Amino acid sequence: MQYLLMIYLNEVEYAKMEKEAEGKMLAEYQTFTQSIISSGNYKGGDRLQPTSTSTTVRVRDGKILTTDGPFAETREQLGGYYMIEAKNIDEAIGIAARIPGARLGSIEVRPVWQYNH
Repeated sequence: MQYLLMIYLNEVEYAKMEKEAEGKMLAEYQTFTQSIISSGNYKGGDRLQPTSTSTTVRVRDGKILTTDGPFAETREQLGGYYMIEAKNIDEAIGIAARIPGARLGSIEVRPVWQYNH
């Protein structure tokens, strides 16, 4: 089964991180990513640009409405994601717990409803 692992963190706190600590964390992400590629769990994933670059889109009464930035103000923002293949939720949680960002923020683990195209 596929799971989406959504990595949430506080962008303001992350921006305050010292360059050395940030470099160490990025190296940990590379190691983690290589490990799930090697194990066959990796299906995809990327880091997202800051929420200040986002646009929220809504359609109301047939009109497209856009707003700069994220839809909701929250303490943590979506900073990246991994799409993985796991046998079950327990394996997915185990993989999520190894994501370096789990130490600074949180990881939401959500099963993917796959459609046959």
